[in-house]
Amino acid sequence: MNPSERLTLAAAAPTASDISNGSVTADPPAAWDRVKRLLRAEYGEDVFSSWFARLELDVVIDDTVHLSVPTRFLRSWIQAHYLDKILGMLAAELPGTAHIALNVRTAGVRPIAGRDHAPGARAAEPMVAATAKPAPFLRAIEVTSREDDLAGSPLDRRMSFDAYFVGRSNALAHAAAQQVARAGASEPLPYNPLFLHAAVGLGKSHLIQAIAHLSESVGKRALYLTAERFMYGFVAALKAQTAIAFKEKLRAIDLLVIDDLQFLAGKSIQQEFCHTLNALIDGGKQVVVAADRPPADLDTLDERVRSRLSGGLVVEIGALDEELRIKILKSRIEAARAHHANFDVPDNVVAYVAHQVSTNGRDLDGAVNRLLAHSALSGSGMSLETAEAAIRDLVRNREPRRVKIEDIQRIVAKHYNVSRADILSLRRTATVVKPRQIAMYLAKSLTPRSLPEIGRRFGGRDHTTVLHAVRKIEGLVGRDTGLAEEVDLLRRLLSE
Repeated sequence: MNPSERLTLAAAAPTASDISNGSVTADPPAAWDRVKRLLRAEYGEDVFSSWFARLELDVVIDDTVHLSVPTRFLRSWIQAHYLDKILGMLAAELPGTAHIALNVRTAGVRPIAGRDHAPGARAAEPMVAATAKPAPFLRAIEVTSREDDLAGSPLDRRMSFDAYFVGRSNALAHAAAQQVARAGASEPLPYNPLFLHAAVGLGKSHLIQAIAHLSESVGKRALYLTAERFMYGFVAALKAQTAIAFKEKLRAIDLLVIDDLQFLAGKSIQQEFCHTLNALIDGGKQVVVAADRPPADLDTLDERVRSRLSGGLVVEIGALDEELRIKILKSRIEAARAHHANFDVPDNVVAYVAHQVSTNGRDLDGAVNRLLAHSALSGSGMSLETAEAAIRDLVRNREPRRVKIEDIQRIVAKHYNVSRADILSLRRTATVVKPRQIAMYLAKSLTPRSLPEIGRRFGGRDHTTVLHAVRKIEGLVGRDTGLAEEVDLLRRLLSE
């Protein structure tokens, strides 16, 4: 490295004052090494080698730590069994950590915030522009090819309009999506941006991928990206010093489709997304976005992004009605019969399953798989009794609804007109302390989480703080009728 390069890196590196005022996170690699040592000590070498040895730190953006693993199975297992534990350890070792994003590494992207760097080493912080506010501390990712910075997320060819089943709950979304997809490049845009939101498994990803497929077939340049892929593309472009080329490529398309926008994190990334959104819409280009909630409820997004998204057509995809569930089941059964000729499900069994499994399309797929397995393994015909036994776990899992601590924090914050960040902060003003204590009380009463775990999810607080909050709200609810009604309302909002 020549002297001028050393000066450039020194000027860009975060300073002690940056770390103390919160604009830069303390050394993430060192903290991550400590967390891995704690995991090895707590679970032993065998468990550590099986589940944690290949877990790597990719990037730290604001209050979110991005980790990666090489396989989807490993990601699913860690999410189901260890994610809360890792978050608690990271919050203790890396103050300010509130979220973990666990991703699957691709062949072209690998973390560099690991063994290749000496302990305590910091990467230079790239700047978007000389006059811009410095971006948050980024432990950037390394890309083998700069052309991959804006590679779109893979489209599933099965997710077409022809394979999409329409019912009362999704008819409006389907009609709007088709109109957007069929519009010619020179025609006026009917709805821009088009924002679709729905709970998990109700078909929003299918619909926006169908838009991308059909748009390409009519000659438009379409790009489909998950929020995760947009984040990695932007960070990789900063690392490779190709940010300008990244922006130019993004603005040269006719249609941008973004999925799972609720996962978009980091101030600098949200700013870039906002600039991209404005540039495309102002330039007469179409934008389609999908998320699990409407723009107004995306509390982690910048207010300017939420406002711009709300200015287009916002459509909710509701729960699948029973008639639509029957259509989906019959289609899945017919597809299974192509490979298993003896698989036959009577109409009364289809109606029973459609009535019992009312959550989402993925559970309907699971129900068909269970029916097929019972039929193939038992060699007997499909009856109501067989179907009841086959889908028992799906029906049981439907009730009661699992309440997440993040949902509690979000709904309580919205009810009391504060932000979720306020609830997780160290602020002690009365307007923040009361919602925080109520959220802790609801977390203890509505979730199976322990006091120490709840404390970690509320900004790394001690379990005694949680216990004090729970006891205080219990006492107040018994004496204050108004507070009791507020808590009851919050319970009902969380159960819907």
